Amino acid sequence: MARIAAEVGYSETAFAVPAKDNGWRVRYFSPESEVPFCGHASIALGAALGQRQGAGIFALKLNDAEITVEARESSDGMTVTLASPSKHSSQASAEECDDALALLGFTRVDLDDRLPPARIQGGADHFVLALKDRARLAVMAYDLDVGRKVMRQHALVTIMLVHIADDQLFDGVTRLPLVGLSKAPRTVLPPPVFAGYLRDAGWPHGSAFTIRQGDDMGAPSNIYVALSDTLGSSIRVFGTACHITL
Repeated sequence: MARIAAEVGYSETAFAVPAKDNGWRVRYFSPESEVPFCGHASIALGAALGQRQGAGIFALKLNDAEITVEARESSDGMTVTLASPSKHSSQASAEECDDALALLGFTRVDLDDRLPPARIQGGADHFVLALKDRARLAVMAYDLDVGRKVMRQHALVTIMLVHIADDQLFDGVTRLPLVGLSKAPRTVLPPPVFAGYLRDAGWPHGSAFTIRQGDDMGAPSNIYVALSDTLGSSIRVFGTACHITL
């Protein structure tokens, strides 16, 4: 699996094996290492299972959690709903924040105070920064070797960047210095993890919001998220998948 993921070169590749209880045993690999969970790859897996086995709900057993994906036919193709693992967040330390900002070429002046920097856990550990200026999502650059050092030092999988368009619409992108790749056209904000962060922060999400992503990569898409106000409860993420020829 590690070898295939490295050859594919996308941010994460999902591997599924039929389980004895009619569900699926699933593992996720980046080109460099195994990761515990990936929402985008899970939605893609749900679409693949729906295309091959028909619409339905598929149980997925991960390394540290059990989730479901539901595939349905729609006018846009196979639409998939992911019920994610539980999420929680904590305030970022000053060192984590300073290291992430320095890596990406930002300062604290660039941050939107409405969503403070945070460390988020949702199957893997992530760091999130909200930026004042939408244009800054597209122009940053970073040294991959320095990025790997920072990510390993703080035990992070991704650094997530977001711009607040309004209370229920966000522009997002994820930087992955640890794996250092650029092939994946929709390597962007992990919706379930970000949704849990919004809920923990008391954001007025109205039980649903949209993440607008991929514009700066030439592959725009929308992800729709539904959630309750119950802390730590599962997040439901809706999206469609497209077929990509490697």
